[in-house]
Amino acid sequence: MKITTSKYYANANIEKNEAYYDYSNYKIEVGDIDNYQIVQKMGRGRYSEVFEGVASTNAKVVIKVLKPVRSTKINREILILKHLEHKNIIRLKDVVLDSSSGMYSLIFDYMRHQESLSFFDKLNLNHIRFYSRQILEALNYTHSKGIIHRDIKPQNMIVDLHSKQLKILDWGLGEFYIPEKEYSVRVASRYYKAPELLVGYSYYDYSLDIWSFGCILAELLLKKRPFFHGMKKSEQIQEVARILGVKDLRSYLGKYEISEDILEKVADMPEERKPLLDFVDKEEYHLVEDGIDLLEKIFIYDHQDRPSAAECLSHRFFD
Repeated sequence: MKITTSKYYANANIEKNEAYYDYSNYKIEVGDIDNYQIVQKMGRGRYSEVFEGVASTNAKVVIKVLKPVRSTKINREILILKHLEHKNIIRLKDVVLDSSSGMYSLIFDYMRHQESLSFFDKLNLNHIRFYSRQILEALNYTHSKGIIHRDIKPQNMIVDLHSKQLKILDWGLGEFYIPEKEYSVRVASRYYKAPELLVGYSYYDYSLDIWSFGCILAELLLKKRPFFHGMKKSEQIQEVARILGVKDLRSYLGKYEISEDILEKVADMPEERKPLLDFVDKEEYHLVEDGIDLLEKIFIYDHQDRPSAAECLSHRFFD
């Protein structure tokens, strides 16, 4: 398997010391758990439960209780959040530890918000540009800090109804990018998995998040959710190949010396790529043409050729 280094790595604004990304030896600083009280449950995920709470100052907070997992995973999420401070990224307020259970909780400021999954359904084209730009600005900042989110999807975003700010949350699968490091391909949610994950290429980089962003933009512009709708994980590559074609997939596998066994799963898919404008009514071409052009640049197999977040932001779609 051919190993690659991200073409964006040289521009990453990261400190050149191991402590920046060494979560294995990171020592978590904890606050006083008595400063916070749980009020009601808000939701749950695979690795956590989320509650509305109140601080000793009477301010509302969000309390994310982390389920017992290996300590390095908890350290990694906390260290990543400590490094991130951006208007479009949820801000870590405090970390507390329940000494009896050994479970950590992450404390965030509460904001009056709407879940992005339902909120996105109501957006017109200008709103799509407005919130897509915010996602990309968050990713551009995150990648400049040497961090990949690895689970970009609408469910991991909320919109502040007062400030109209979108915020990316849930950094539990986040990771520090280190050149030529092998990573797990068991990340990201099925519909938003980039091709490199689907073919088992473990030397991926920041472009993983760009593909996932493209899936969201496609849902917004083309009114089809999810855009790549595999009924199960093993079928997801078929849905990608149905649009991107098998010819380019074969070239991608060859270039990076990836096993071609996956080609058996896409044997019935078309050889050539299908233009994304085929999904648009002709009378709407002029409205979405620029957005579709950006999607055509994002939706490619070769992760090294995808645009960076900064390059996406400079696309004419955002003029």
